[in-house]
Amino acid sequence: QVQLVESGGGLVQAGGSLRLSCVGSGRTFSALDMGWFRQAPGKEREFLSYINWSGGGTYYADSVKGRFTISRDNVKNTVYLDMNNLKPEDTAVYSCAASRRGWSVLPSNYDYWGQGTQVTVSS
Repeated sequence: QVQLVESGGGLVQAGGSLRLSCVGSGRTFSALDMGWFRQAPGKEREFLSYINWSGGGTYYADSVKGRFTISRDNVKNTVYLDMNNLKPEDTAVYSCAASRRGWSVLPSNYDYWGQGTQVTVSS
């Protein structure tokens, strides 16, 4: 079993930056692929970014490419999402997720989820 806890959300002005962290428990964390998703009110969960178990492979949704960067530190059991040039439309609950099944943009292919952290971007 893997537990994930996100932190780092908050209120930021448009154009600002935030760093989200996702700390995982369990010895298998370093073997899991990780993803970041977000969900705004009234909208479906949206894939943002993926990183493989070693950190050597990453993938981004077009909506965040060039603005967001995913990284991980397996010694600290932590995955990060650095978010720059934030826009009001980035406002959502951001969640990290872990997958035992490899690369995917589908939430259904992720096995473990954190509780989420709220990001609010003011105009």
